[in-house]
Amino acid sequence: MSSKYQFSNNDHLYFVSFAVVNWIDVFARKEYKNIIIKSIEYCQQSKGLELYAWIIMTNHIHLIIGSATNKLSDIMRDLKKHTSSKLKEAIIDNKNESRREWMMELFIKAGKANSNNDNFQFWQQDNHPIELITPKFTHQKLDYIHNNPVVAGIVEKPEDYLYSSARDYYGTGKGLLDIMLIDPLIITY
Repeated sequence: MSSKYQFSNNDHLYFVSFAVVNWIDVFARKEYKNIIIKSIEYCQQSKGLELYAWIIMTNHIHLIIGSATNKLSDIMRDLKKHTSSKLKEAIIDNKNESRREWMMELFIKAGKANSNNDNFQFWQQDNHPIELITPKFTHQKLDYIHNNPVVAGIVEKPEDYLYSSARDYYGTGKGLLDIMLIDPLIITY
C-alpha cells in the first residue's frame, strides 16, 4: 500500500472512505445501516474513536475521524472486520431480503479472488485515509460528505438526510451518532 494512503500521524484527523465490494447497494436497507451505527458507537465507547463527521450512503461510507488513545488503523481494521461479519449474518438471516443469494454470491466470489480473505469479502480492501492538514481542506471534505445525498438526488438539503452528521453541523437537530464538531463557526455551506 502506498504511504500516501496510510494513517501516518495519529495526532491528526483523517477523512476515510470505504465501500462495499462491487459497489453493492447493501445500505439501501435501514437494518443494515443500523448495524454500522451500532458498530461506530461501540468504537467510540470502547476503542477511542473520535468521530467528527460521517455519512452512510447506499454502498459506501465516509468518515472524518481521530483518536487520542488508539491507532486509527487498528480501529478501522476492527470496525470493518466486525461489520463484515455482522452484515453477512444479517443478510443471511433476513428472510425478506430479495437480493440475498445474489449479494452472497458476489461476496463469496470477491473473497475467493482475494488471498487476504477466507472465501468471503464484504468491504473493498482499502480505507483510503487522507490526512486533513489544513482547515480549508477539512471543510472541503465536510462539504463533500454532507453533500453526497444531494448530489445522488436522495434529498434536496444535506440536513434532511438521516444517516449523516449534517444535522449536527447545520444546527437543525441531533444526528444519530455523537460527534465532535469541527470549528462550526467557519464552515461555509
